[in-house]
Amino acid sequence: MILRLLCLPFFALLLQADDTQAYEKVITKDAVTKKGIFIVHQVGEHYYYEIPKAELDKEFLWNTRLTKTPLGAGFGGMLLADRVVRWHQYGNKILLRDVGYDVTADPQSPIASAVQAANNETIIMSFDIATTGADAAPVIEVTKLFNADVSEFNVKSRLAATFIDTDRSFIDRISPYPENIEVEATQTWTRNDNGAAGFGQMAKGNATFVLHHSMVKLPENPMTPREFDDRVGYFFVEKTDYSREPTVARFIHRRRLDKPIIYYIDSATPVKWRDAIRKAVEAWQPAFEAAGFPNAIQAKMAPENDPDFSPEDIRYSVIRWLPTKVQDAFGPNIHDPRTGEILNADIEFHQSILTILRDWYLTQIGPLDPRARQRPLPDDVTAMLIQYVLTHEIGHTLGLEHNLKASSMYPPEKLRDKVWLHTMGFTPSIMDYARFNYLAQPEDGIPVEDLVARVGPYDRWAIHWGYAPIQSKADLDKWASEQDTTPWLRFVTTGAYGAEPGELREAVGDADAVSSTTLGLKNLKRVAKLLLPDANSQPGETFEEMEHDYNAMLGQWLLEMNHVVGIVGGVNAQTKHTGASGPVFTPVPADRQKQAVAFLRANAFTTQTWALDPAILRRMEPAGAINRMRNLQVNVLNNLLSSQRLARIVEGENWSPTDYLNTVRKGIWSELSQPRPHVDPYRRNLQRAWLDIANLRLNGTGDERAFYRAQLKALHTEVTAALPKVTEPETRAHLENTLAQMAAMQSTASAQPVTTSTPARLISATGPAPGPVSCWGVTDRSQLLPATPPGSPVSP
Repeated sequence: MILRLLCLPFFALLLQADDTQAYEKVITKDAVTKKGIFIVHQVGEHYYYEIPKAELDKEFLWNTRLTKTPLGAGFGGMLLADRVVRWHQYGNKILLRDVGYDVTADPQSPIASAVQAANNETIIMSFDIATTGADAAPVIEVTKLFNADVSEFNVKSRLAATFIDTDRSFIDRISPYPENIEVEATQTWTRNDNGAAGFGQMAKGNATFVLHHSMVKLPENPMTPREFDDRVGYFFVEKTDYSREPTVARFIHRRRLDKPIIYYIDSATPVKWRDAIRKAVEAWQPAFEAAGFPNAIQAKMAPENDPDFSPEDIRYSVIRWLPTKVQDAFGPNIHDPRTGEILNADIEFHQSILTILRDWYLTQIGPLDPRARQRPLPDDVTAMLIQYVLTHEIGHTLGLEHNLKASSMYPPEKLRDKVWLHTMGFTPSIMDYARFNYLAQPEDGIPVEDLVARVGPYDRWAIHWGYAPIQSKADLDKWASEQDTTPWLRFVTTGAYGAEPGELREAVGDADAVSSTTLGLKNLKRVAKLLLPDANSQPGETFEEMEHDYNAMLGQWLLEMNHVVGIVGGVNAQTKHTGASGPVFTPVPADRQKQAVAFLRANAFTTQTWALDPAILRRMEPAGAINRMRNLQVNVLNNLLSSQRLARIVEGENWSPTDYLNTVRKGIWSELSQPRPHVDPYRRNLQRAWLDIANLRLNGTGDERAFYRAQLKALHTEVTAALPKVTEPETRAHLENTLAQMAAMQSTASAQPVTTSTPARLISATGPAPGPVSCWGVTDRSQLLPATPPGSPVSP
């Protein structure tokens, strides 16, 4: 024995020393104890985990999100951590270890030991064993895990915080369940530096947050995964597996269907909306039936006053009704990183999203449904809109991504066909950002329920592809290839986002955006008439709601105009695998691009008199319409003249870039060719915006710099020739100032070195690339259209 002790390293002797106390001295009679997968004890402000021996070295998914935030610092639901952990006993300590699945190998393969050596598990925190419980279960105090600076789980890096104040940080509660433990903790952070706060970051000073930690046991019998195919729109997990070829493995997110998927409706949900929520869940049942799973998806009311039920219990997926001012709804999921199995999916429905829905309903199909003019909307309309939103979110919790492509594959003429719309819907997928059929006209006589997005043919096909039993992987390839002959089964193409005019957000009929926007503009002009006080107000009301609706209408105009912009410099794309003929990317034909620019010249860059009715404007403000319209038109112009778009035109080689730039310039400065040039205030704003863009491009590189120098030279000639014909003093002042500004631009550009930096951010027709963001966070569009004071920078 002495010899054995002498051979042990000194640190091992320390580890063997038993400093534990008697159980009753640690977990006193005053302890509040809750039982679950771990036993949780609260003794005053101290919390202890009693970990059954059987749960040591088992893998848990640890998910941390923000629950409550100060104004402007982050947002509720923001993901802070998503990792796998395990609790490991090492002598008289318990180590919380970070388990990586980004790199892996089959444990039986020769390379497994090398992979493990290169992927050693980080120790997140070490805990002394305070005592032991029944069956030698270690008891550790975990208080510091939730009220201290633990980089793996906290807000520090995401929100640009400096340090945590432990005196103002504490655990609110810890709730154990049979398969998971849920923790809420309040943390107060300080930021010392003077740097400007970025989006979602805290400013200098103090900020208090509430964090929610969810620790979920991973299944001991992992689900058989299904490999990802980029032709079908599923979220996926990705890892590098060195025991297989190819080494990159991607598995889709999907449910295990050995029992029904049940969504519980939060008991806080207003009674009058519960049936709409049930219908949203059941809307997916036909898709699962077609995949071979009857009764696969159900909705039930969450039990009230049941101590065995909690919305936070991982065993229950709950649709939560949240009375917040955040206009949002989202359906994330908790999934097994080994296989992609969806373990839980709670949906959050924020009541304030009803404001956005009403805006869309009014501005898109208000002329087709008289009920859209009412405020608040009638209950039957609101129920229909709630059902639409939640059907979309449930799709996410089944593993489906957004599909912006499929809608552009419907024949444009079918979108006003009553029989087609009743059978097929106006979009093939509820997972698109197509809300309502805004190009249908009142004379079409289409029932309102056929103007609202619903589960479509793509959705049913995608559920079949992801869930139906297979005999071999060849089945999956065969099913995915069906989109070659049925185009509306297609999904977005990797690498095309922002370049493919068929993958635009909020677009209906984007197979022909010019035709669709022509029809949409007819409806918007009808909406403008609906906003007149005599048409949509009651005696004694203020004009605040009218202003809100007016700005929402302009927001819809902006969306539709940018759909047309997407055609210019666009590419048609289809995801293809080896064996399929033809290219993946094909430039849009030049005649379609020219048609789009002609449409924009006539409909986006002319003064929008239909939207400038004094009966509305003079009830809103004494001035501001000029700058409001400037914001809109400059947004479209920035998008049309983006550097990326010009680069695609140059490379596409089917429309001369010089001809493209000439066509746009002549449209913006068309007054110069008039016998007596007159430029109104709206057009003067737009022409100044064109000069600002040209000034940016003069400091660019390559062709762009040269092209815009030529554009300015041509404009100088045209302005010089037009000035003698001008009789109106405001136009003369504007054109003389234009010549002076161009001279200054040329001088500055000549003096500056060529920069390779990216120009100021230009507005994209499609917005940011998809990610783990909310589906409805396109917030109230009236917030995007302020009446900017003169001289202020252009708002996006």
